[in-house]
Amino acid sequence: MPSALPDGEPMPEDGALPGHTAAGAAGRPLGFYLHVPYCATRCGYCDFNTYTASELRGSGGALASRDNYADTVVDEIRLARKVLGDDPRPVETVFVGGGTPTLLPAADLGRMLAAIREEFGLAPGAEITTEANPESVDPRYLDELRAGGFNRVSFGMQSARQHVLKILDRTHTPGRPEACVAEARAAGFDHVNLDLIYGTPGETDDDWRASLDAAIGAGPDHVSAYALIVEEGTQLARRIRRGEVPMTDDDVHADRYLITEERLAAAGFTWYEVSNWATTDAARCRHNELYWTGADWWGAGPGAHSHVGGVRWWNVKHPGAYAQALSEGRSPGAGRELLSAEDRRVERILLELRLADGCPLEILAPAGARAAARALADGLLEAAPYEAGRAVLTLRGRLLADAVVRDLVD
Repeated sequence: MPSALPDGEPMPEDGALPGHTAAGAAGRPLGFYLHVPYCATRCGYCDFNTYTASELRGSGGALASRDNYADTVVDEIRLARKVLGDDPRPVETVFVGGGTPTLLPAADLGRMLAAIREEFGLAPGAEITTEANPESVDPRYLDELRAGGFNRVSFGMQSARQHVLKILDRTHTPGRPEACVAEARAAGFDHVNLDLIYGTPGETDDDWRASLDAAIGAGPDHVSAYALIVEEGTQLARRIRRGEVPMTDDDVHADRYLITEERLAAAGFTWYEVSNWATTDAARCRHNELYWTGADWWGAGPGAHSHVGGVRWWNVKHPGAYAQALSEGRSPGAGRELLSAEDRRVERILLELRLADGCPLEILAPAGARAAARALADGLLEAAPYEAGRAVLTLRGRLLADAVVRDLVD
C-alpha cells in the first residue's frame, strides 16, 4: 500500500501560511512539484503514493478519475497563487512525477504547466521535467511534450536485464529506454535522465555492468543510480519474507556503487549528489538541487509535500479526497510542521553532506565538529575542502554516507 503520511498540526482550510515564511523569500528559488498518482500496474518494490485503476475502482468515484485530474491540479496551482499572495518570484523548476505522469495525455501535462506559467510566470531558462515510463511514450507524445514547454525528461530504465526487470515487476522491455533517449533527443529535449536501480535480488555484478553500459550507450546527459530499498508492505518485501527471493546485503550494494562510479566516471559523468551523475553542470537536475539546498517548492497532487520558508506540509493521499477538498474550496493539506532553527540546521547537514559541494563545517555542533575531524582522519572526508571549511565526502565516505551523516548531526 502507499506510504503513510507523517504526523503534524492541522492545516488551515484556506492553506494560509505564517507571515514569517515570506522573510528572505527573494533569495530562495521557487519550484513546483506536480504529482500524478496513476500507474498501469504496481511495481513490486514501490511504496509511493500511487494507484492502479483496480485500486481506485469504487473508491472515490469520478473524483479519483484521471480524466479530469489536470483540472484538479490546476485548481491547486491557483490556490498556491492565493496563498503566496504577491510573492513576485517566477518559478525556476517544475518536476512532474508519480506514478506515471505520461499515462495522462501530453496536453494535460501541458495544461498544468501552462497554469504555473499564467499564475506565477517561469524564470528564463526554467527547467521543466517530467518522469516517463518507457512504454507510455512514443515520438509523437514526446514531440507534444516538447511543444508544451517541457525541456527535460527522466525515463525509468532500472535495468537492462529482463530477469532483473521481472523481479522488480517492471513492464517495459530491455532496449526500450535506450530508444526513448534517442526519441527525446529527436524531439528537441535539452536534457535526458535515465533512472537505474542496483542490488535487485538475483542481479549479478555483470548484470549491473551491462545495465550501466546500456544506459551510457544511449547517450543521456544524466544518470540516477539508487540502491534498492525493500520497503515494508510492498510485494517484494513479502516475497523476500517468504523466501522466494534473497535479500541483497550491504556489501553487494557497496560493490555495485563502486562499479557505478568507475563506469560513469570513465564515460565522462561526474557525481554531484551521492546517487546522481551528470556530464556537465547544466545537466544537473536543478529541481532536486532545490530540495537538497532547502529552497521553496509547492507540491501539488495527492500526498505531495511542500516547503516554503521553514513550513513543510503534505496533502491528503487519496485522489478522491484530494479532488473533493479542492472542489469545496478547501486546501487539500492534511497536516504541516513548522521547522525550528535547529530542525533546519540538522536538515542542512542531512541533505548538503550528500552533495559534491558538501556542507559548511560552521553549522556543525561541537560534537558534530569532533565527528567531522574523526571522519577526516578515517578517510571519509576530503582534506582540501575540510581545510577550506567544508565537509565533502570521499568515495569511501559516499559508501558510508548515512553513518557519516548520523555522526555529524550530533
